[in-house]
Amino acid sequence: MQNKVKLPDKMTVIEITEPGGPEKLVPRYRPVPLPSPNEVLIKVATAGVNRPDCLQREGHYSPPPGASDIPGLEVSGTVVALGEMAVGMWKIGDRVCALLTGGGYAEYCTAPAMQCLPIPNGLSLRQAAALPETLFTVWSNVFEQARLKPGETLLIHGGASGIGTIAIQLANSLGSKVFVTVGSIEKIQPCLDLGAEQAINYREQDFVQVIKALTSNRGVDVILDMVGGDYVQRNLSALAVEGRLVFIAFLRGSKLEINLAPVMMKRLIITGSTLRARPVEYKASIAINLRKTVWPLLSSGVIKPVIYRTFPLLEAHIAHSIIESSQHIGKLLLDVS
Repeated sequence: MQNKVKLPDKMTVIEITEPGGPEKLVPRYRPVPLPSPNEVLIKVATAGVNRPDCLQREGHYSPPPGASDIPGLEVSGTVVALGEMAVGMWKIGDRVCALLTGGGYAEYCTAPAMQCLPIPNGLSLRQAAALPETLFTVWSNVFEQARLKPGETLLIHGGASGIGTIAIQLANSLGSKVFVTVGSIEKIQPCLDLGAEQAINYREQDFVQVIKALTSNRGVDVILDMVGGDYVQRNLSALAVEGRLVFIAFLRGSKLEINLAPVMMKRLIITGSTLRARPVEYKASIAINLRKTVWPLLSSGVIKPVIYRTFPLLEAHIAHSIIESSQHIGKLLLDVS
């Protein structure tokens, strides 16, 4: 390890004491980690809170081998130490945001140097903490897996979520027409303001019927689904010929019986992915594409992270309670600094 500033021996972290509810998130002291040769050490300013963190807390989403057991998949902060192979990529004092496999709910964390990105011009460290997990997920699933192209239509389930609010803006800015589903009247206008063509309150409307009416019975080209369960069959109905359905979560369950005939009749593609366990090299390729295509949109203000609320690190349990209630619009963050 080279080029490090003077560091404390201990840091405050949020541990998961045992699987369970938000009350299982407890502050502890741990040694400050040291970066491996291809990593940087970040003094965390802000950490993002995401549903996978809640799943990990419940015991349903274990960290991959070698990853920190501390929750937190994205941070922003300042580089304070460099592994040998990270020298030349970053320097001490650089302000970065980073995608992690874990460890974000802490005063310091390590991150692969290739999964770090500079803070976009005009954005604060706080705003930048809302970007990595969301943008890496949206880019890899919507634009790589599902191959959304300009002129095509996209339906996003959970349009007011952290994923949804960024996906609306990104797909719209890259030339696609976006529809979303939301769970309350209060979430409709914010999604329209971000660029959605239509926001469908799934508690009051059948999204399949609405989508068919909006598309002259054609359906949409791509659906980004984090719901699963009874949405799966309905998604197949709402897709156009040669449409693509991409899963990133299953809030209503992953096991069900469905009629696959529409897949054959309309030549549909069903895909999905998780990001956390993918190789660093794959995530590095996403980072390169984001920096090339999306970072200019962030720096120019075309895309902005939507932040619902920021909590102190020691109130991570409150943030988890809110995210599980689905009352938020946009991202929840933890102020670590």
